[in-house]
Amino acid sequence: MKGLDEVLSGGLRKNHNTLIRGPPGAGKTIFGLHFLSDGVDNGETSLYINLGEPGNYVKETVEHFNLNPDGIHFLDLAPSHEDFDEGEIYSVFSNAEVEQPSFIEKLRSTVEDLEPDRVLLDPITEFRYLTSDDRQFRKQILGFLDFLRGNNATVIFTSQASDSLSDDDLQFLTDTVINLETDIEGSTLYISKFRGSSYQRGIHSYEITDDGVTVFPKLQPGTWDPEQSADAPKILSSGIPEVDELLKGGIDAGTVTFVSGPTGAGKTTTALQFIKEAAGRGEQSVMYSFEESPRTIRQRSRSINLPIQSMLEQGTLSIEEIAPGEYTPNEFTSGLKTAVEDDGVRIVLIDGLQGFKQNLRGYTTDPEEVLLRIVRYLRATGVSTIITNEVSNITGEFRVTEESVSNLADNILYLRYVEMESDLGKVIGVLKMRTGDFERSLRQFEITEYGIRVGDPLKNMQGILTGTPTLKDHRNDDPSGDGE
Repeated sequence: MKGLDEVLSGGLRKNHNTLIRGPPGAGKTIFGLHFLSDGVDNGETSLYINLGEPGNYVKETVEHFNLNPDGIHFLDLAPSHEDFDEGEIYSVFSNAEVEQPSFIEKLRSTVEDLEPDRVLLDPITEFRYLTSDDRQFRKQILGFLDFLRGNNATVIFTSQASDSLSDDDLQFLTDTVINLETDIEGSTLYISKFRGSSYQRGIHSYEITDDGVTVFPKLQPGTWDPEQSADAPKILSSGIPEVDELLKGGIDAGTVTFVSGPTGAGKTTTALQFIKEAAGRGEQSVMYSFEESPRTIRQRSRSINLPIQSMLEQGTLSIEEIAPGEYTPNEFTSGLKTAVEDDGVRIVLIDGLQGFKQNLRGYTTDPEEVLLRIVRYLRATGVSTIITNEVSNITGEFRVTEESVSNLADNILYLRYVEMESDLGKVIGVLKMRTGDFERSLRQFEITEYGIRVGDPLKNMQGILTGTPTLKDHRNDDPSGDGE
């Protein structure tokens, strides 16, 4: 199953058993049917043993999701009160000279005839109603699992976990336990037991659509080392000589750069300059827009002579709009991981830090922790990350970010509004470069119909970062004291 094998570090172990537990509607049966369908795809024999749902409903589910309806064998053993007499106790595979319930005979003969490689028992908790106490229930389950193991079958069985009916004994008896949970924010899973193998810990997301189940693993930083990163450029230029002078040539590839400033200052436009230069070298980039639509971005880029449309047509840039509540954090990071590992993306632009923190739904951890995982992963893969961050104040007190995330940045490029001779202007500067030196002066910054224009370093001015700069008084620097 897509994503789950990654969580399980390769998949379920052959000839072992797995318990899938969760509330009604969580998708336990569909998970199990995917397991059987994958077996059919691999030329294996798959058997579905139904103890709960109406048989027609299960077959309709298989057909709806196109899970090899002609390749899965069905055994409908939904028990009824005629199958056993109250007060009588039967062992599932006992050699005792008693008349076993008819469904046990059917189960036994079907398994022996088919010799299935994969078996789904749904739900195993129905066995509780065929026993008189917990001890007998555990004995039957152990007998059932031993019987299937003896026939070299890999088994999944489901349990409808609830407060009123504990399945702790089942978790103790099985090799693997997959826990499903669902609420109004979405569906999640975690592995609480995987005997004899490693697995990815943490809470992972999953989604059930018309295409079936897709699992979105929690992003694991530093687990992939692409060979192509060795040939990638070491320095990313902005293509604007004055900005590159500020950066002493550009930003180091594979680092995290924050472009910070108030609304309308030009953060996105500045970030796209680095992507434009990368596109000229044939490198691929992806822009995740949390605040603007792709249409708005294209229109605004045309007005300032930034060739976004041609980059989109050539395939060197893709723009993904992330609407509020559309993705969980794990869904978003799974898409990002695919872009890097499958599509060869070398620059990732997260446009709108505040939108990133607000638009993703169903956070199970602090959003800053999710962002930390993202930047650590991208650093490990050698991918350059650019994050635009808006600060609320137009002038006045200088701030780099509104959040305590500036520590994640290797580089910080900031834009600032200033009042100069009764006109509102903008300046650009560099606050931090973790891997190299940078110019510490500020430069005048302007966005025109021809693109970005950056001036020479602003000399003889002070108080620029307060928003109201003044000319520096040189008289105090004149040793003669006469100002000449």
